[in-house]
Amino acid sequence: MELLIKGTRVIDSDKDCFLDVYINNGIIERIDSNIQKNCKTIRAEGLILLPSFIDMHCHFREPGFEYKEDLLTGSHSALRGGFTAVNLMANTKPVCSSMETVEYVLDKSKKIGMIDVHQCVSITDGFNGISTAHLDSIDDRVKIISDDGNGVENNVAMLEAMLKAAEKNLIVMSHAENREISKYDTRLSENIMTSRDIELAEKTNARLHIAHVSTKEALKYIVEGKKKGLRITCEVTPHHIALDDSTKYTVNPPLRTDEDKQFLIKGIKNGWVDVIATDHAPHSQLDKEKGAPGISGLETAFSVCFTGLVKEGHISLKRLSDLMSNNPAKLMGLNKGQIKEGFDGDLILVDIERMYEINSYEFASKGKNTPFNGKRVWGSIEATIKAGRIVYMRKELDYDNR
Repeated sequence: MELLIKGTRVIDSDKDCFLDVYINNGIIERIDSNIQKNCKTIRAEGLILLPSFIDMHCHFREPGFEYKEDLLTGSHSALRGGFTAVNLMANTKPVCSSMETVEYVLDKSKKIGMIDVHQCVSITDGFNGISTAHLDSIDDRVKIISDDGNGVENNVAMLEAMLKAAEKNLIVMSHAENREISKYDTRLSENIMTSRDIELAEKTNARLHIAHVSTKEALKYIVEGKKKGLRITCEVTPHHIALDDSTKYTVNPPLRTDEDKQFLIKGIKNGWVDVIATDHAPHSQLDKEKGAPGISGLETAFSVCFTGLVKEGHISLKRLSDLMSNNPAKLMGLNKGQIKEGFDGDLILVDIERMYEINSYEFASKGKNTPFNGKRVWGSIEATIKAGRIVYMRKELDYDNR
């Protein structure tokens, strides 16, 4: 399969220029000016070509909670948001603590055939908070372990997990929360656990990725660890950099103060933050009414970040591509995230001049839960291209379907 994209502005983490891009057999084969090929051709004048996004942190709920989301609807949601690869959390039913569950998710995702899926394995067996023996049985299809949704409160369990992760070169994704302390102070809970996990990473030389950082103190601990040369990375979510606690919406960690939000944005500008990840957490309306924390975030992530970060002058679109494409691809070992010859032909076309109003009822996701419903934002995903194949179009593009 061949695809030629002409007349577009090409932007990734290290380039901003006008070039044609030719994809052959799923791989970017040539980037040049005025490429001529007798194949399907998209004429994309007025649009920007970016590498597709990679979400290091999302929940598709399958197996066990398909009424909230499933692998098919989650994949559709990802494509509408410009994502062609996702890293799924382990808080399914059963909890993903075995290769049997990993194989179920990977096999079904492959049959669906829409996006690339990675499945996390839990840090502790069944989220029991204690046992890590199951980690001895995982194979190289697993790249990341996480008890996301549950902080690993037992110090010995987290130490053992990091020792095993260092041996297997796994990333330990930390949900930095001590639930006993959260009953009294969620901020203190996040800060204490972030500091502890960094200390354990220093002791074990494990690769540590701190999920959904939300406080200025937690980010300061991370910066200190990075300066020591520790193998630490971190992510922030679109909602934690777009909203503060004046918005009454239940997420975990909670929306913080404007001071925290501004410090996270400073961290993005200064290169302290590695990744923007959605923490896509779809819920039914009833579950949300009962207080379930989370946002259905895949389909709004780019627009929210482009509006709040790029339109507001904090960062360039190149830097946003670094955060949403290049860096997560590198961390996950994917041949994506840049528009370069030899890389996967996973790309998106965006219209940064289009302003629109978010309507969650139009989401492909089963989860309509978002505080951004009705918000006017800039930048729309016009098309998502997976391995040189157009898999999503917001509206008909000008292309020659030869």
